[in-house]
Amino acid sequence: MHVIVATDGSKQSLAAARHLKSFADPNAISDISVVAVIRPLAAVAFADELSESEHKASWDSLSFREAAENAVATIAAEFDGWGPKVHQRVRSGSPANEIIKAAKQYDAGLVVVAAGGRGISESVLIGSTAQRVQHYAPCPVLVVRPRPRKATKAKKS
Repeated sequence: MHVIVATDGSKQSLAAARHLKSFADPNAISDISVVAVIRPLAAVAFADELSESEHKASWDSLSFREAAENAVATIAAEFDGWGPKVHQRVRSGSPANEIIKAAKQYDAGLVVVAAGGRGISESVLIGSTAQRVQHYAPCPVLVVRPRPRKATKAKKS
């Protein structure tokens, strides 16, 4: 089975990849394609939350493509030595559409996507790409949601 693991460069997408590893049988997976999608004419840069601090470049020196390639490489490294062959792919277009196209192109048996990785407003856009992928993908979709934040207790006076 071919698995698509989508990344937007967020820590949540790394958590989604790790979640797949936590329960999946690597012997049942033949290939993993780690896919990042660059939005053409995007006003907001591709996330670079996954690069090591000494490798993290400034906004001025890092192109969207380089940031996407770094994110893909970081996620792909999570699967080193795990078993399946890993492919690193950077596409351009609408994230949901490109993830769905990749699933069809590679005859994927599963798509793994994080919900709420990035967005202008988490309350408005949380999981919008994940929702579209889940609705239109030609195969099952594993949507990994962020862990709930622990509530802080108010100090009693």
